[in-house]
Amino acid sequence: MSGFEHLLIGFQHVLTPMTLLWVTVGVSLGYVLGALPGLGKATGVAVTIPLTFYLSPVAAIAMLIGIAKGSAAGSAVSAILLNTPGEPSSAPTALDGYPLARQGKAQKALKMGLFASVCGDFLSTVVLICLAAPLARYALLIGPVEICTILLFSLTFIGGLSGNSMTKGLIAGAFGVCFATVGIETETFIPRLTFGLLELDEGISLVPMAIGMLAVAEMVVQAGNMRQLDAETANIVHGSKREDRVILGSEWRRCVPVILRGSLIGSVVGILPGLGASVGSFLSYGATQRASKTPEKYGTGMIEGIAAAESADNAVVPSSLIPLFALGIPGSVIAAILIAALTLHGLTPGPLMFKQQPQMVADLYAAMLCASVILLIVGYAGQRIFALVIRVPIRLIIPVVLFLCCLGAYMETSSVFSIYVMLFFAVIGFVARKLEFSFVTFLIGFVIGPNLELTFRQSIQILDRSPANLVSHPIAILFIVLTAVTVFMIGRSHRRAAIVQRQNTHQTELHTQ
Repeated sequence: MSGFEHLLIGFQHVLTPMTLLWVTVGVSLGYVLGALPGLGKATGVAVTIPLTFYLSPVAAIAMLIGIAKGSAAGSAVSAILLNTPGEPSSAPTALDGYPLARQGKAQKALKMGLFASVCGDFLSTVVLICLAAPLARYALLIGPVEICTILLFSLTFIGGLSGNSMTKGLIAGAFGVCFATVGIETETFIPRLTFGLLELDEGISLVPMAIGMLAVAEMVVQAGNMRQLDAETANIVHGSKREDRVILGSEWRRCVPVILRGSLIGSVVGILPGLGASVGSFLSYGATQRASKTPEKYGTGMIEGIAAAESADNAVVPSSLIPLFALGIPGSVIAAILIAALTLHGLTPGPLMFKQQPQMVADLYAAMLCASVILLIVGYAGQRIFALVIRVPIRLIIPVVLFLCCLGAYMETSSVFSIYVMLFFAVIGFVARKLEFSFVTFLIGFVIGPNLELTFRQSIQILDRSPANLVSHPIAILFIVLTAVTVFMIGRSHRRAAIVQRQNTHQTELHTQ
C-alpha cells in the first residue's frame, strides 16, 4: 500500500467526532496557553501527557501536537496586544505587532498573525509528510562541527540585522552566550558564575529571563509614557476604520512572498536539531527586513514583520518532528517531550516506525493537517475577544501584565527565585533599550549558548585541534564562509547607513541655520 493510500485511510480514522473533539481541545488549550506569558507549549504538552493515557493513540498524540500548534499561534496574541510574547519565539512579532495595535490596527495585526501562523504550520506539515523519510539519511551528515558553524552563523546574522549597529548586536549576543554558561559545567561538574547560589547550579531559566527583558522592561517604559499611551487608547476606541480591521489586497500581495519565505526558513530550521523556533522567527524577520526597500521602518508597525515572524515560528513545530520520526532524535523541546507520549502509546520514534506502523504515522499526519484547519477556525473565532484588550487603559493593563509575568516566572520553576531573576533581567532589558543594545540578540545568544559551547568542545575533539581537518566537513566550511560574508556585507551596509544619516543631519543643520 502506498503512502498516499495510507494518508487517505488516515483521514477516515481522524475525521470522527471524538478524534476531532480532542484535536480541537488541544488546539484551543494551546492557543490560550500561548497567549499567557510564561506558560507556552512545552508546559502545556508536559502537563497534559498523563491525561491522555485513556485516549486512543491517534487522538492522544494529535491532541498534544494540537497544543503545540495552538500555543505557537496563540503566543502572538499577547505579543501584539501587550508587547508581552507568550514565548520567546514571538518576540519579533511584538516588534511590529505592538506598534500596529497602538495605531488602532490590532485586529489587522491579529489576523495577519493568525493567517501567517496557519500557512506556515500547514506548509511545514506538508514538508514533514513529504521529506521525513528521504531526509533521514541526509540528517546524519549534520554533526557537531556543522551544528557549531550553523549556530555561529545564526548568531552573527541576527546580531547584524537586529539593530543599527552590528558591533552592539554582536556584543549583546556575546553577553547572552556568557549568561548561558552560568551553572554546573557539564564535563567537570564545577559551578560557574553561581556566586554560591544553589538556585543557579542548573543555570538561568529562559522563561523568567525572557519575561523580564521583554515584558517587565516594556511595562516600565510604558509606565513612564502613561499619559501619551492613554491618549492613544482613547483615539483607538473612537477612531477605528474598516481598513484598520481587515487585510487589504495590497498588503496580501506584499505578505504572501514573505509568508512563503518564512515557512521555508522555519521548516529548514526545524529540521536541523538544536536551533529552535526562536532562531527561525528571528532569521525570517531579519531576512525580510534585509530584503525590504524600507528596512528602517521595521519596528514601527510593518505588517510584513508579523507575517515573517509568525510563519517561521509556526513552521518550526511540524518540521522539528522530522528528525524525531526519521531518526528518533528530538529536534526541539516539544519533540523531546513527545517521545514520552509516543512511547506511552506504543509508538517508538525512529526509522523502523515507518516500516512497522506506517498506518499510525499516516493517521498522525492526517491529524496534523486537520489541526491546521482547526487552528484557523479557533483563532479567527477568538481574536475578536482578544482584540478588546487593547481598548483597556494602559494604567489597568500594566498591573495585570506584571501579575501574569510574576505568575509565569514562578510557574516555570515553582520558586520565588525565578521572580528575582525576572526582575534582574528587567533592569538589564531597560538599560539595553536606553543604550540601543539589541535585547533580541541577547536572548538568541542565551538560547543557543549551551549548544554552541557543547558543539564547539566536541568540534575541537573531532578536528583533533587542527583547523586543517575542516576539509572533511564541507557543510561547516560553507557556513564559515557565509558567516564571514555576512559580517562583511552587513558591516558595509551599516557604514553606508551611518554616512547617509550624518549627511542628512548636516543638511538639516544647514537648513536650520
